[in-house]
Amino acid sequence: MKIEGLTHQGLGRATDGVLVPRVLPGEEVEVTEDAVRIISPSADRVSPPCRHFKSCGGCAMQHASDAFVAGWKQDVVRRALSAHGITVDVAGIETSPPMARRRAKLSGRRTKKGALVGFHARGSDTVVAVPDCILLRPALVALMPALEEVTLIAASRKAEVGLTVTETLHGVELHIDTDKALTAELRVELAGFAQRHRLARLVWQDEQVVMINPPQQRFGKALVTPPAGAFLQATAEGEAALLSAVRRIVGTAPRVVDLFSGCGTFSLPLAETAEVHAVEGEAMMIAALDRGWRETPGLKRLTTEVRDLFRRPLEPDELRAFAAAVIDPPRAGAEAQVSRIVTARIPTVAMVSCNPVTFARDAAALIAAGYHMGPITVVDQFRWSSHLELVAGFTAT
Repeated sequence: MKIEGLTHQGLGRATDGVLVPRVLPGEEVEVTEDAVRIISPSADRVSPPCRHFKSCGGCAMQHASDAFVAGWKQDVVRRALSAHGITVDVAGIETSPPMARRRAKLSGRRTKKGALVGFHARGSDTVVAVPDCILLRPALVALMPALEEVTLIAASRKAEVGLTVTETLHGVELHIDTDKALTAELRVELAGFAQRHRLARLVWQDEQVVMINPPQQRFGKALVTPPAGAFLQATAEGEAALLSAVRRIVGTAPRVVDLFSGCGTFSLPLAETAEVHAVEGEAMMIAALDRGWRETPGLKRLTTEVRDLFRRPLEPDELRAFAAAVIDPPRAGAEAQVSRIVTARIPTVAMVSCNPVTFARDAAALIAAGYHMGPITVVDQFRWSSHLELVAGFTAT
């Protein structure tokens, strides 16, 4: 069969509608029950740079050239907007380098000979070890033997454990997701484990077991200690690209509202030049943001509010106090909040998104209300995957 194109998830679509993984447009392939054989490869096909690619499900696009992936991801954005009749100017794509992911969720299982830690195979619950992963930061890869050790402590004989590792300014944070009970004996054992491997913080389910050093992240001039499991942009390079675009869009606006602010990715850097009101649904994230602001000299006034923006979006009379809005919602987008922004006629809106489909829906609402959309910057933090972020500015006309 011949591959006609790719879905937004990176699956090849054959002429008969069959979806085939790890193929490229124009290729002729033979599909059997056990394998896909490439009969005529695309000129964009390359040798996967990671030796784990064939078995690991962590990456989906290592068989394609960087130029192809960059073009394909920009086309995904164009197609999402064209479904709403919007022709878009894509200013370019910012792709994070290899070995840049500072956070990852790995899986651990006990085996007859010890423990196995890695990513799942594609479409499977099989765990594949990835000791030479070229996606993760070196500090996270170096921790793999320690994660095998803690899997023996945390996993029951049959259950799998989730191991979320995050590189911070003062060491790696480890968050263990397990159904095993945390006993007094386990606390002592885990504290010793954290000391031996110089972890910044170790969290068991929702409970902090030990914090040796604050697991801080830097947002502009501010240092913030996020709560365990709090949202964090996947790479420092991707975060910098998003922040640069947001700053360019907001410009010299004296008062800015940051909606879905998280722990301050945008709020704290913007507070260097503008008064900011940060709104987020998670109280612990807002507390971390506020603490980071209070402990950083030289920032302008920053106020915070805990509020579920899906159920209680800021109303037009609240929004009219601001010259610019930054909005970075989850994958579901921000349909209710955007409708209030439209009514309030905030002069400038910087919209960040991880989902081109919901971004296109919300962008269409702004454009229909008379906003002009500027160029889109695509940010590829999840290199070799189908995921992407994007940012664009909207100006009331």
